[in-house]
Amino acid sequence: MVEIPQVIRAFGTTFLNMFKKPITEQYPEEKHLYPPKPRFHGRHQLNRYADGLEKCIGCELCAWACPADAIYVEGEENTDEERFSPGERFGKVYQINYLRCIMCGLCIEACPTRALTMTNEFELADDERGKLIYEKSDLLAPLLPGMAPAPHSMVEGFTDRDYYSGKVTGATPKQIEEAGN
Repeated sequence: MVEIPQVIRAFGTTFLNMFKKPITEQYPEEKHLYPPKPRFHGRHQLNRYADGLEKCIGCELCAWACPADAIYVEGEENTDEERFSPGERFGKVYQINYLRCIMCGLCIEACPTRALTMTNEFELADDERGKLIYEKSDLLAPLLPGMAPAPHSMVEGFTDRDYYSGKVTGATPKQIEEAGN
């Protein structure tokens, strides 16, 4: 049985807190964000080489490593007319379902070319389920100065191993011309 003084103290605490100003952050409108920690796992990003070719070779190892089955990759062969990555293949379709993703980072560890990394972006909520399935165009890193949008040929005289070693430093005039056509 509850004693009367305890009930009165409980109601008194409730009554006093009713008139206090609530401590609430108006998050979406006012963002007082602290920078995330360096090892924070946020949204995924598909990276590019310095000349603009994609690092993803469509090997599907990230999809195999994902314990939540949140990644779907469909690889396709590169041709001389349309080259998206320096290897034999590229990821034609790349999707990450953020309704399933548990942000564990196993996909990052499985990637042999470091094509997939995680950014510090954490605002992934949306009001429609379909918007939380990110396509390749949503995941690709932006083109930086000195890059040419794929498809274009590899740097002349370089092999895919040169790309993997980091010897490519930017797009050549020939690549920029090919990307413009």
